[in-house]
Amino acid sequence: MKILSVIVPCYNEEENVSDFYDELMKTEEFFKSKDVDFEIIYIDDGSKDNTALEVHKLIDKDKRVHFVSFSRNFGKEAAIYAGLQHAKGDYVVMLDADLQDPPALLPQMYSYIVNEGYDSVATRRVDRKGEPPIRSFFARRFYHLINKMSKTEIVDGARDYRLMTRRFVDAILSMEEYNRFSKGIFGWVGFNTKWIEFENIERKKGETKWSFWKLFVYAIDGIIAFSTVPLAIASIIGTLFCVIAFIGILFILIRSLFWQDPTSGWPSMVCIIMLVSGVQLFCLGVVGQYLSKTYLEVKKRPLYLVKEDI
Repeated sequence: MKILSVIVPCYNEEENVSDFYDELMKTEEFFKSKDVDFEIIYIDDGSKDNTALEVHKLIDKDKRVHFVSFSRNFGKEAAIYAGLQHAKGDYVVMLDADLQDPPALLPQMYSYIVNEGYDSVATRRVDRKGEPPIRSFFARRFYHLINKMSKTEIVDGARDYRLMTRRFVDAILSMEEYNRFSKGIFGWVGFNTKWIEFENIERKKGETKWSFWKLFVYAIDGIIAFSTVPLAIASIIGTLFCVIAFIGILFILIRSLFWQDPTSGWPSMVCIIMLVSGVQLFCLGVVGQYLSKTYLEVKKRPLYLVKEDI
């Protein structure tokens, strides 16, 4: 019998733990007919509510349920990596506990893997119904920008909801980088991927843990992880301002020599200095972002620490 490992990252999802389990069990008969059994791994990313208690109740009811609890909140990327490390199945799938990733798609995804030879079946949203318009706008701009800057394709609307073969998972685990951006990593490793589209589903219970600021920082991490174009842009801006400054110096010299026009206009000079200083700080900030990621990588700290493993 083959095993399907179901990875469920959780952060303050006590209201959704059991509901998710119930929805997943609706696909059990299909997988039994295919001689496939479940291994359900809940990854508790340092929840402050009763998420752990709810998972313990499931463990008492179903011995196929496993539980890994972090010592604190390490972030979803760490939870995804921990889930992949603990998964022992022939096939591995990741779903959010909030039921925005419908388990009902699993039979279709499994069929693509087995019958058509894909290494992974990924999902993407065709709309952003229920999201604030400003968040949807910036999300689309992010995907457009990162695909312009990176050689790795990152699909607009891509979810972390993905069914993978064992060799695909092993390829992901071989990338042990500290600063992780899973959407980019999935694309970078390659292999044959089938995309399934579905309409956006709002959370069944609870509130989203992703604020606009967290998404913005996550987007910056993604660009830095899969593109060096910002460094090139900083270099081009620096070169451009050097050329402008050189032309400005020539203009002042020629005006002074031929028209005896003294240099004046200190307010405009102050504005120019402020502008150039701002550009310099921006370029320094770009370099600093890459340097900070390098600093975190070389320290070799673990991505997460486990408090409880059942």
